[in-house]
Amino acid sequence: MIILGIETSCDDTAVALVSGSEKKCRILSSVVSSQIKVHAPYGGVVPNLAARAHLKNIRPVFEQALEKAGRPDFGLIAVTVGPGLIPSLLVGANFAKALAYAAKKPIVGINHLEGHLFANWIKNPKIKLPALCLIVSGGHTQLILMTGRGQYQLLGETRDDAAGETFDKVAKLLGLDYPGGPVISKRAKLGDKSVFELPRPMLSVRSPDNEFDFSFSGLKTAVLYQVKKEKKLSPKYVNNMAASFQQAVIDVLIHKTAEAARKYNIKSVMIAGGVAANSKLRREMKEKIKEMKIDFYAPEPEFCADNAAMIAAAACFRNKKEGNWIKINANANLKLVD
Repeated sequence: MIILGIETSCDDTAVALVSGSEKKCRILSSVVSSQIKVHAPYGGVVPNLAARAHLKNIRPVFEQALEKAGRPDFGLIAVTVGPGLIPSLLVGANFAKALAYAAKKPIVGINHLEGHLFANWIKNPKIKLPALCLIVSGGHTQLILMTGRGQYQLLGETRDDAAGETFDKVAKLLGLDYPGGPVISKRAKLGDKSVFELPRPMLSVRSPDNEFDFSFSGLKTAVLYQVKKEKKLSPKYVNNMAASFQQAVIDVLIHKTAEAARKYNIKSVMIAGGVAANSKLRREMKEKIKEMKIDFYAPEPEFCADNAAMIAAAACFRNKKEGNWIKINANANLKLVD
């Protein structure tokens, strides 16, 4: 079956076509229209501006994805219905509903976080279970235990800022461009990670109630206090701070993931989400997990950020018998685990 995926949860308008079944899938096309230039002046995503851009871009992106795939006859429409920004979600959901009605095609709703998780399955459809997935993006930082397709347990999540959000805020403190993740990663390669002693929040928590939770607001504040001491931020200072900050985030993410993998006798560890494209995180996480003799997986960088291929893949790999599909109603606070 060929599945049409639609993703508009935040600031990327994406459409993809995927061919396959619950055993494997093949990407026929994947088109993403970025809104970085729209939101860069504000240092973050402005919901109403994002929705306007989605309205402008959704049809051209749809047509481009169809053209790239050779205009196949798709049999199912899969659309992100949450979590995300409600103005953005409504554009994608309503477009998908109208398309399904006009084309007389069935439609299913997909959880955005489940899409990120299944981005790992696009190239690796035989991941061993139980698996642990670290979903780390601009809006989410979660550790998910996966015992089956559609069977998840939330082990921990951020109590304040998500890791990607913290990258954006620290980048702004350092006078760097938006989005912060790629630019901090680039500047960190030129810096010394040992120059600044920054905190590793909640690194050694042992309470069963929050053992695998995250917190990055204190780390952001620590950077703020350091920056305030400087009259002028030199390129060398920015590079060293970027390296020190990035390493602090990576240390926390790896430590929590490794501890959870050990406790739950995990067979496979996956990372997903926009921050999963960070090359240093990918490299150091892989080294740590391999030391534990556990399989490690990460999506191709192009499928870490928001995209529609992962949404179509989630529909592809999720068999209807393994769980109920989500209603086609946009829900900004939709949970992966109730």
